[in-house]
Amino acid sequence: MNTSIYDKTAKGREEIATRKHQLATRLRTLLVLVDGRRPEDELLRNVAGLGLTASALQELLDGGYIVLATSYASLSEPEPEPLPEAEAAPLPGLPTPEQVRQFQSVYDFYNKTIKSTMGLRGFTLQLKVEKAGSVDDLRQLRTPYLEGVTKAKGRDTAALLVQQLDQLLAS
Repeated sequence: MNTSIYDKTAKGREEIATRKHQLATRLRTLLVLVDGRRPEDELLRNVAGLGLTASALQELLDGGYIVLATSYASLSEPEPEPLPEAEAAPLPGLPTPEQVRQFQSVYDFYNKTIKSTMGLRGFTLQLKVEKAGSVDDLRQLRTPYLEGVTKAKGRDTAALLVQQLDQLLAS
């Protein structure tokens, strides 16, 4: 199996730390997962729910955020020894695959329901959803979302949609 392993460049690390280059949220999520150890196919599996493909890796590569660290023709080599527990812990600030899935679920929910319930009145809220970089950012949009849906569609519809949203936020 052909696979490649990518690592962040100084520009990529700077983007993670400061958001200086205003990388799109989905690409930034992928960039966070690039660690110089995970093969390309694993990275792409982890972000498949975001709709990202190998072209996203190419975009990060072309933008100078990542660099090809290694390319293997076969991964049939023996597995490396596991790291001691302290070293195996995920780096602070890196999302787990479950957090990425939750983010994508909440993000998709907002995108589908804001447009269908609020129409153009939801445009500002939609922009805030686009700028969100974490589940916590999306969680902070719950109250404006509830108010907007209530104004546009009434309390009953708002209650049903917020119930669905709360389930996604609790996952």
